[in-house]
Amino acid sequence: MANRWTHVAILVLVLPLFGQSFHYVKAVPALWALSKLWPLASLPLALLLFAGPRPAGARQVLVTFAWLLLVPTFIATMTFQQTFFVGLTAQVKLLPILYFFSFLGLLRWMRPTLRELATSFLIIAALTFIVTLLIWRLAPQSAYSQHYVAGDSPLLGADSRGNRIRMPMYFGLIGIFYCYRRFLTALKPHWLLLAGIGFTIVFALVKMRSIVLGLVLMAAINAFVAATPKMRIALVALMPFGIAALFSVPYVASVFSTDRSFAFDVRMTTTIKAIDFLGTNPFAWLFGVGTISPMDPAGLMTYFNHFFFLADITWMGVLFEFGLVGAALILAIPARGFALVRQARALRDDPFLAALQDYLLYAMLISEMFPMTMAPGELTIIMAIAVYVLSLDRTRTPLATQ
Repeated sequence: MANRWTHVAILVLVLPLFGQSFHYVKAVPALWALSKLWPLASLPLALLLFAGPRPAGARQVLVTFAWLLLVPTFIATMTFQQTFFVGLTAQVKLLPILYFFSFLGLLRWMRPTLRELATSFLIIAALTFIVTLLIWRLAPQSAYSQHYVAGDSPLLGADSRGNRIRMPMYFGLIGIFYCYRRFLTALKPHWLLLAGIGFTIVFALVKMRSIVLGLVLMAAINAFVAATPKMRIALVALMPFGIAALFSVPYVASVFSTDRSFAFDVRMTTTIKAIDFLGTNPFAWLFGVGTISPMDPAGLMTYFNHFFFLADITWMGVLFEFGLVGAALILAIPARGFALVRQARALRDDPFLAALQDYLLYAMLISEMFPMTMAPGELTIIMAIAVYVLSLDRTRTPLATQ
């Protein structure tokens, strides 16, 4: 079935908002503000779900969102002496969880084919890499920020790793996973070349350790699964050499560095202070202590006399804010999404669905370096796509036989 290019065009326009592509790109104020408003602006699309059966996973997503929104906010009123409604502003980052409902509503309304969805994702992936290359080629050295406010991440930065372009890579990574999956299926070298070009851009220009390590790990896992028994023995034998080559790159090896230039001391101090604050109270470890509202200009630094950013300490930060119960609920989102995509692949083993499944596993693997609470919309729209594909198959629409 040929693409309906009007559908593709609409998806290309809205997918970057659902995928939180501009959520932290303050260099483009209009798109940054729209991205922050989009969870609520797009929520009316969820009303379309009332016209059909209840989506699989809807109860889990709704319970997770309600718990993470209300329980830590209530606890924070006692921990940080702030009103309940002011405390709600601390959980704005969780609003993209609702993309499961709004994006699924959009899919049910538009009824795109799987091919149209894949085409849209891949177009945005290609544009991501093209824009990254253009920025690298055209941006003057003066545009790279060497000094910036704590907690801020400018699009162009210069630090111990050299010049870096902090380009949002959600769609780009799915594009890399797609090309690599196509290569493993057909062993056509041009797919491996495309995946290699994407990885090279990430490795040389984005220079984000979590992304590089996650990509290498996913490539190794997929190659191992697709290989024959004899090839697996060869892969295991080559693994030490690959690891040595990867960590011979200074900025990748710095993931284990304790040097101050990599902010290790800040993260360590934050972790120690967070553990001390939780203390020996079992309820604090189970349910968290909440977090102070961002409306307070000093934030948690008021209480800790230190640059205290929960995102810097990943899962420890999640435990601090939401407790073990909240952490389990957060981890259950990509886990349920992984299971749903796997079900969809059982009906149609498409490389695009495989790439989405790879991204969910990748997100779980790197969650110790990049917390899932930073961009939950990336995970819930994949979950929505899986539910959409499964529902279309049950209703025997053309997508199921495409």
